[in-house]
Amino acid sequence: MQQNPFFHYLEVARHQPVLAIVMELNNRIQSLAESQGADYYGVADLAVARDFLREYGGEVIGQYPRAVVIGITLLDTLVNLLSDREDNAAATLYRHHCYDVVNQTLDLVALQVANAIQREGYRALPIPASKRTSNEKIAAPVSHKLAAHLAGLGWIGKSCLLVTPDRGPRVRWITVLTDAPLEPTGAPMASGCGECEECVRACPVGAFTGRVFQPEEPREARFDAAACDRYFKSLEQEGRVAVCGMCLYICPHGRKKEHRI
Repeated sequence: MQQNPFFHYLEVARHQPVLAIVMELNNRIQSLAESQGADYYGVADLAVARDFLREYGGEVIGQYPRAVVIGITLLDTLVNLLSDREDNAAATLYRHHCYDVVNQTLDLVALQVANAIQREGYRALPIPASKRTSNEKIAAPVSHKLAAHLAGLGWIGKSCLLVTPDRGPRVRWITVLTDAPLEPTGAPMASGCGECEECVRACPVGAFTGRVFQPEEPREARFDAAACDRYFKSLEQEGRVAVCGMCLYICPHGRKKEHRI
């Protein structure tokens, strides 16, 4: 039976104030993040990944229905130093800016965003940009890449990195979990890797299997995190700067600008 247009109008009108408040809150949070240096902003609906998040990070993580995702683009001039990462100066410059500085900046932006959400009466939990909480899993409490994927900001590539359509994997991410009723910004993006396996071939320890991301598969089906971890430790034991990043450097989606005239 067709709905009476008058009652439909009343139903829409009843929800308009709430929708306007949610939209206004989302706009303010996005403006705050961007004013502090964020290049990417998204909101993920975590409902589809709730069981995984509980298993991954426990109930303290799994209880949140939304994630604010923030990304900062890495400078091409720094990423391109990875082709000469055997040189101590090149490796040091890359690690300082693309790890230390960017991760600290993301942490500060996330803290400000979390405080802004809390001032509105909602809960917010910022997850550090790069802090391992499980040596057994070699993982943080939340996968920033998964959150960005669920927010529609890119796809998870064969490198297990989040690949954006415009900058490839040359972005670092952070997540703020929240119960604020923010509107999701998108849906998971289909893989754009195709037949490409540049990252698989570039890995010095063969840590990638070349499998395309499937939500139901464990990370181990695509990526040997332990092999990657051992490689970094071996670099440190040799007195070298622990930098690799070849999967990030080689991805064609991140090197598009090199081919522009």
